[in-house]
Formats: sequence, structure tokens, C-alpha cells
Amino acid sequence: MTKRIVVIGDAMLDVVVRPEEPLAPTSDTRSKVRFSRGGSAANMAVALGAHHDVVYVGVVGNDEPGEMFARDLEDAGIGAELQVEEGSTGVVVAIVADDGQRAMMTDRGVNSLLSIDTVNDALSGHFDHLHVSGYTILDGATRLVAATALETARARGASTSVDACSVGPLAKLGAVEFLESAGHVTMMFANEEEALLLSGATDAESAGAALCQASDEVVITRGRDGALVVRGTQIWRQLSLNVEIIDTTGAGDAATGAYLAARLRGVECEEALKLSMEAASTIVGGLGSRGYS
Repeated sequence: MTKRIVVIGDAMLDVVVRPEEPLAPTSDTRSKVRFSRGGSAANMAVALGAHHDVVYVGVVGNDEPGEMFARDLEDAGIGAELQVEEGSTGVVVAIVADDGQRAMMTDRGVNSLLSIDTVNDALSGHFDHLHVSGYTILDGATRLVAATALETARARGASTSVDACSVGPLAKLGAVEFLESAGHVTMMFANEEEALLLSGATDAESAGAALCQASDEVVITRGRDGALVVRGTQIWRQLSLNVEIIDTTGAGDAATGAYLAARLRGVECEEALKLSMEAASTIVGGLGSRGYS
């Protein structure tokens, strides 16, 4: 069954760099460089949009990246309620290592200006599910906006989900404040490192069980080790597909988006987890969150 889903998160331009030779600090380094519309929540919205009616809510600057971001969502069939501000749209530069892991340098631009009025407008009509990117909770300027949106969704009887998003900012904020701001959600998504930090556990299974106190269902992605889902006392595990890994950027977003889309269609956890790993495998074989060659 098609659901109406509202997704709140950062609007970003991705610049992905994979050096093809050792870095030359004072000269040129031959590299593959790709740029595209980015943003963890936007990636999730596109994955959800393959099966559901999705509205994306975020902030862009009055610049070319902002226009590019809006066009890309429109081309993907995603409705967008974009707050436009004077300033720069967010940009993240990802430096990709030989093993596909990446370091990210982030300029969030105008994303911190997301207003409660923009969010309330998006939530004024009917919706079945609200997904809030963890970046919106991690930013002190938008934390209350995120918490208010999630509370509104719960009050309206809609299901909810959050994604922990980034272990560095999460460590600075602290697990307690993040979980308190999110409140009890229907689904929580995190990679293994984030899940361990949020729970204080020492392994993924224990982390999932602990986080079930804050969520009905916990999905933990584990890179090459696949992913697992914890719901109550039940645990499902799925290995990642054996494919060449070029770049892990966006793989988690694809996996969690596919999982959430399937669960909202009524697909059982085990099958939804298989679909999530298939979605991730299509991204890691290329550069950036879109899997470009």
C-alpha cells in the first residue's frame, strides 16, 4: 500500500574525490571527481519514492547548488517544500580511500536555518510516516524543530523514524540528549559505530536490544558485514552482497531507505533486510551516493 511520507533533513551538494595516486601535497594528484545532489535524508527520500508518495522538507541557498538540488528531487518524482535563504547551500566533500571508506568535510551552509513554520506547513496535511535525519537533531539550531515535528507526528498517529547519521557530531552531543530529543520512535537507523555509541553496548546485537527501549524496531548497518534488525526479542541478520566496493558514500542511505520503504508496504523484516542489502550493493560499485562510474 502506498503511504504518504514526509522526510526532513539537510540539503547538500556532494563532491566525491577518489585519488588515483599518492597525494601530492603541493602539486596535482590525479583523481576521479564527481559531484551530484547529496544529503542523507534526500537519498532516503529518493529510495522511498520508488514505492511511496514522498515530500522532502529542507533548506537551500539562493544559488546554483540549491537549484540543482531542487531539480534533482523533481526529476526523481519527489515533492519538495524547500525553504530558500540568502546564503550557500550545504556542501560535503568526501575523500574516498582505496577500501571504499571515506572522510567527509562538511559545510552545512543554510541548513541550520530550517524553521518550524516550514515544517508545520509540510505536516499540515495528511501523512502516514515522518522520517527525520539525525543531522537535524545533531544541530542545536534545529534540534527543537526536529523534536517538535516528531511529537506532532506521534500525536497525529503517524509512524516515525530517525537516522543517527554521523558518529562525530553524535559523540559531541551525547547519546542521552540525542535519544531524548528524538523521543520514542517507530524505527531507528544507525551504523554499527553509531549504535554502540548510542547504547553503550560492545556489540551490535546488544546495542540493538538496548536501543529497543527508544524504538520499536532498530536497524543497524555493518558495512561489509551486512546489517541486522532487532525488534523486541527477535533478531534478523543479513550479509552484504559480495560486490566490488568502490565507495561506501550513500550505501547506508540506500539500505535504510529500501528497508523503510518495504516495511511501510507491509513486507516482513527478513525480506526487507534482503532488499536493503540489494539496494546498498548498487551504490558501492560507483562513486558518490548515486553510484556513478
